[in-house]
Amino acid sequence: MKLEPFFLDVAACPQCHAPLRADEEAEELVCTSDECGLAYPVRDGIPVLLVEEARR
Repeated sequence: MKLEPFFLDVAACPQCHAPLRADEEAEELVCTSDECGLAYPVRDGIPVLLVEEARR
């Protein structure tokens, strides 16, 4: 999974607006909020930032 570094500087969770961090091994973007904690998939290098597609 390769994302531009500036993307992670501005990316936020669509549910709670907390910053996201990259989980390279799982190929996901994970919300940094303890209350939310959603994980968004990255498919073919494209983050899918839809709450319906996220997992807890």
